[in-house]
Amino acid sequence: MPDENASTQVDPSYDLISSRRQPLDAIFNPKNVAVIGASEQPGSVGRTLLWNLISNPFGGTVFPVNPNRDSVLGITAHDTIGSIDSDVDLAVIATPAHTVPSIVKECADAGVGGIIIISAGFREIGEQGAELEKEILNIAQREGVRIVGPNCLGVMRPPSGLNATFAGAMARPGNVAFVSQSGALLTSILDWSFRENVGFSAFVSIGSMLDVDWGDVIHYLGDDPKTEAIVLYMESIGDAGSFISAARDVAQSKPIIVIKAGRTQAAAQAAASHTGTLAGSDAVLDAAFRRTGVLRVDRINDLFYMAEVLAKQPRPRGPRLTILTNAGGPGVLATDALIEGGGELTPISDHAMEQFNAVLPEAWSHGNPVDILGDADPKRYAQALEIASQDENSDGLLVVLTPQAMTEPTKTAEHLRPYARNNRKPVLASWMGGAAIESGENILNEAGLPTFAYPDTAVRAFNNMWRYSYNLKALYETPSLPQDEEGLPARDDANSIVQSAHKDGRVLLTEAESKRLLKAYGIPTVETRIAETKNDAVAAADDIGYPVVVKLHSLSITHKTDVGGVKLNLENAEEVESAFDAVKGGVPADGFDGVTVQPMVDLSDAYELIVGSSMDDQFGPVLLFGSGGQLVEVVKDSALGLPPLNTTLARRMMEQTKIYEALQGVRGREPVDMDALEKLMVRFSQLVAEQPRIKEIDVNPLLAQPGDEGLLALDARVVLHPYEVDDADLPSPAIRPYPRQYVGQHTMRSGKEVTVRPIRPEDEPKVVQFHKELSERSVYLRYASLMKLEQRVAHERLARICFIDYAREMALVAETEDEEIIGIGRLTQPPGRNEAEFAMLVIDEYQGEGIGTELLRRLVQVGEDEGLDRITADILRQNRAMQRVCEKIGFQILHSNDPAEEMVKAVKEL
Repeated sequence: MPDENASTQVDPSYDLISSRRQPLDAIFNPKNVAVIGASEQPGSVGRTLLWNLISNPFGGTVFPVNPNRDSVLGITAHDTIGSIDSDVDLAVIATPAHTVPSIVKECADAGVGGIIIISAGFREIGEQGAELEKEILNIAQREGVRIVGPNCLGVMRPPSGLNATFAGAMARPGNVAFVSQSGALLTSILDWSFRENVGFSAFVSIGSMLDVDWGDVIHYLGDDPKTEAIVLYMESIGDAGSFISAARDVAQSKPIIVIKAGRTQAAAQAAASHTGTLAGSDAVLDAAFRRTGVLRVDRINDLFYMAEVLAKQPRPRGPRLTILTNAGGPGVLATDALIEGGGELTPISDHAMEQFNAVLPEAWSHGNPVDILGDADPKRYAQALEIASQDENSDGLLVVLTPQAMTEPTKTAEHLRPYARNNRKPVLASWMGGAAIESGENILNEAGLPTFAYPDTAVRAFNNMWRYSYNLKALYETPSLPQDEEGLPARDDANSIVQSAHKDGRVLLTEAESKRLLKAYGIPTVETRIAETKNDAVAAADDIGYPVVVKLHSLSITHKTDVGGVKLNLENAEEVESAFDAVKGGVPADGFDGVTVQPMVDLSDAYELIVGSSMDDQFGPVLLFGSGGQLVEVVKDSALGLPPLNTTLARRMMEQTKIYEALQGVRGREPVDMDALEKLMVRFSQLVAEQPRIKEIDVNPLLAQPGDEGLLALDARVVLHPYEVDDADLPSPAIRPYPRQYVGQHTMRSGKEVTVRPIRPEDEPKVVQFHKELSERSVYLRYASLMKLEQRVAHERLARICFIDYAREMALVAETEDEEIIGIGRLTQPPGRNEAEFAMLVIDEYQGEGIGTELLRRLVQVGEDEGLDRITADILRQNRAMQRVCEKIGFQILHSNDPAEEMVKAVKEL
C-alpha cells in the first residue's frame, strides 16, 4: 500500500505553471495599492483601511483616492485612480454601492489587476443591489479584472505585511490560511488567534463571491509556499464545479478543513422520488467534501485543532485508537467519544499484551483503554507508549495524564518528547489540569505533539483525522476497469427512449420504458410485458411462467394509483383475468393504457437495495445507494455520491451504509457479488451523467441475491425534466464526465491503427509500463532533467496524472490494439487564465510515426472547443523534433536573446 503521508511528486509541467505570476497575485501580493474612499474621519472604514496599509509595511506604495481632499493621513490624495502616475496592482473600494460600477470601470481602464470591494448594499438588499452586481461583473469579465467581495472585510497577508482590511489588528504570521464568508467571524477568530498564539499565511474575507470564489482562492493558496493548511468558514458553496475542481486538486498536497453553516437548515422541497426524499442538500455537501478529500468539522475550534494536528502528526491509516491513561474516568470518557464518533478501540495484540504485562503493575486494566494506574511515573508512561506504538493493530495513540499526588507532568512530557515526530502513527496528548501541567503541556506542544485540555476533544480530533485519511485514499487508489460488454451501453437505444417521451410531452416514463432504459446501460431488470387486454395478459403470464405480478401501466396517469395498482402471486389464468379487471376498474377509463405482467420474484433470500438519482440545486445530479424496499424512508440507510463513479468511488459510496456489511455475508448467508454491484453502480452513474434530461430516477427495490443469483432491478421509475426546458438549460454534473467526444482512431505512418482517447484513472498500470519504455534522452527532453523512473512512476504522482479533472485539463493517450499506451499529450489550464500549456511524450519505439503531431493537433482542437485564447509550451532549445511538430500545427517558436537560456517558447493563438 502506498504511503499516504509521502510527499506528492508532481509533473514538472505543473511546476512551470505554478511559478508564474497568477492573476490573483494582484490581490494577494500587490506592489502598489490604492484605497478608493480613503478618509480621515475617525472610525470610518476608509480611514481604517488606509491606516492598516501604511502601518504594516508590505514593501509597496499606498495611494489614497479621495476627490474632496488634497491629502489623507499626510499622504497626497488623488481625484481618481486614473490620475495616479504609477501602476496600481490592487484597488480597495470603500464607497457607496451605487458608485462602485463606475469606479470598477475606471480601475480597469487604469490597468488595475485586482479589486477588493469592501462596500455593502448589493444583492443582500434586494433586486436593486443585484443589478449593481451584474453591472460590475460584466465589466470585470470584459476587462479581465479579478474582484474579491463585495460586502467583505478584505484580505491580509501576515508574512508579507499586507493588511488590506478594516480589522482592528494585523494577524500573526503563520502557515494556516483562513478564508471566511463572514467578516464578523473573521474578526472574532482574529481576536482568538492572539490569545492562542495562532498565526496565518492569509486571512481572507471572501464576501459575496461576485467574482473570486472558493475555487479561485483554494487554487491560489494551494500554490502558495507559505500556506500549509487551508481553513474555510462557508455559508454557501457558490460555483460547485469550481469548488470541487480546486479542492480535489489541492487536497492531495494540503489539508482543506471546512465548517459549513446551516447543517440543520431544512432540506429543499422533497422530490416525488424516494431518492429526492432522502437526499437533503447538506448531505449532498458531505458527499462533495468526501469526493474531494476535504475534511468537514462541526465546531469552529476544530478548524484550528485540525489544521495544527494535520501539520504536526502523520495521518492514521484507520479508525483504531489506543488510549493510554493514568485514571479510569478520563479513559471511559475518551472511549465514549471515540465510539460515538465512529472510531474503534484498538484490540491489543497478543504480543503487545505480553509486553504490557512485563512492565506494568499487575493491577493495570489488561485492555484498551490501557490504564497504567495513578502512580505512573515518567518511565512507565514512556514504556507503555513504546509498546502501544509498536502494536500492529493500532492506528493512533492518545496519552492522557491527570495530575495526581505522585504524577510528574513535566518529566513525563520530557520522556514523551521523542515520540512527537518519529512515529508512523499520530500521537495526541491530553494533559488535564491547570497550572501544574502547563510546563509539561508547553514541552509537548513545542515538540510537535498536540495537546488538548480534555480527552474527548482529543478523540474528536483523532476521529476527524482518520476520516480525512479515508477521504484522501479515494483520490490515490487506482480503480479497476470494468470490462465493456459488447453493445453496452446501448446509448442510441437509451436516447431514443428518453427523446420519445420528451416529444410526447411526458415527464414520466412508464415502468416498461424505465426498465428498458436501465437495460440499455447493462443493468439487469425483471422481464416485463405490456398487455392491453385480458387475453394479452394471460398470454404474457403463460409465456413468462407462473406465479406473476400484474400492475397498472399508464401513459396518461402521472403517478401510480393504490387502487388495484398491484396484484401479486397470481398462479393461473383465472387469477390473471380477475387481476386485470380489478386494475382496470381502479382507474378512470381514459387513463387506462393496459397492465404490465412480470414474474413473481422470491424475496426471501434477497437483499432489497435502492439505487437512485435526484437533482440538487448546486451540484446537479446526485446519486443514492442504500437499503431499499417499502420502508426505505423509515430505515434511511443510504449514502450519496456525485456522478460519474468508478469502481473505487462506487465501493466507497457503499461503505457509507449499514447494509454494506450485510452484503458481504452475515449469519451464514453467502455474500453478494460486490464486484458486480460496483460495476452496476458505475453503469448507473454513466446513465445519469449521459442522460441530462433525467431529473429523477429510482430503482427500488434492486434485488441483490447471494451466490450466483446476481442483481435484478425489480421496479424502476424515471422522471424527466419538463419538455419546456431546452437542452442547453438542463443541469449538468458538478464533476465533468468522461469526455467521449475526444475518442477517435488514427492511422500511424506504418499503417497500424491506434485509439486516441482521454486518459482514465484505470490507466495507471499502463502509464507505469509506458515510462519503463522511455530512453534517458526522451526523459531529459521532456522534463529538462533525468527524472528517475521511481519518481516518474510513484503512485501519488500518477494518481494526479491519470485521475484528472476534465474541466481544467485534458490528457490524451495513444493506445495500440494491444492496449499499450505509446504516447501521452497533456493540456493544463492554470487557474484564472484562459490559456493552457501542453506537454507531450512518445515512447522511443514509436517516435517518427506521427503520434506526437496527431496528439498535438487534437489538443489544439480541445483548446478551441473549450474556448481558450492560446496554447503554449516551454521546450528545450535542443529539442528540435518537438519544435518542428509545433510548427506543423501552426505554433510560433519564440527564442530568447539570452544565449544561456535553455528553453524556447511555443505559442499558438486560438
